[in-house]
Amino acid sequence: MFNITPLVRTLIIINVGVFLVQNLFANWHVTEYMSLWGLNSGFFRPYQVFTYMFAHGSFGHIFFNMLAFASFAPILETYWGDKKFLIFYIATGIGAAIIYAGVDYFLPGNGGYMLGASGALYGVLMAFGMLFPNMELMLLFPPIPIKAKYMVFLMGFMTYAMDRSGTVAHLAHFGGAFVAFLIINFWRMQGR
Repeated sequence: MFNITPLVRTLIIINVGVFLVQNLFANWHVTEYMSLWGLNSGFFRPYQVFTYMFAHGSFGHIFFNMLAFASFAPILETYWGDKKFLIFYIATGIGAAIIYAGVDYFLPGNGGYMLGASGALYGVLMAFGMLFPNMELMLLFPPIPIKAKYMVFLMGFMTYAMDRSGTVAHLAHFGGAFVAFLIINFWRMQGR
């Protein structure tokens, strides 16, 4: 079903491992320490712009993030190589955190924290759509083919439309996709 590359496998294992630690040691507040808190909250620590992307809030959260990651990331790792892919993945995740935290600083939200790989995942989706725009993918439901360039927008719309709780950090999704757009265009200008 999936041709999972070594780095993608390692990142999935790290995410699952962190999720297990979060749940096994919930009384130690692992989730709260790893999550990205608002700059005004008093709980913000600089390391959180990195650690938040490995923590997840529920089984469904990690399952769908890792399923999408396993579906799209291996092609990017194969195309770029593991080092360039890792730099890209971390940069989009940190970029998403900085955009989210910056906007939240000037336009305070709900005062909670953000967690999950979604910012970096949307960076992966944007890169996939930009690099392989005409690659046809098969939707599971309905089972129809769709080009990658449209899949990126479809997934973004679905995430937004299906958010009934109002707790999804859509700005982080946008931030990861935006940073990916900038990186891909910079690399293109550099001939990389």
